[in-house]
Amino acid sequence: MGDVEKGKKLFVQRCASCHNADQGAKHKQGPNLFGMFGNKTGQAPGYTYTDANKNRGIVWDTTTLDTYLENPKKFIPGTKMIFAGLKKKSDRDNLVAYLESRK
Repeated sequence: MGDVEKGKKLFVQRCASCHNADQGAKHKQGPNLFGMFGNKTGQAPGYTYTDANKNRGIVWDTTTLDTYLENPKKFIPGTKMIFAGLKKKSDRDNLVAYLESRK
């Protein structure tokens, strides 16, 4: 189980340049991540996804997000996300805990 506060700091440092995680916030280069848990990939209203994201068909949960964050391009080949991933399990756990709290 990750630490939400550490995850928030990590989000600000590594993700916030491309993503929001606040309810009602606009999409940036990447989609707003508020409320992503329980939703399928490529489904945030108003964001233009690649076919790879739209057709992946997995549901975001702690396991799928952890796997994705380790290596996004391996998990969803064809994604336009340029982020290389988080190699440290503790960083992924903290970021997942923060994003899961955003619902």
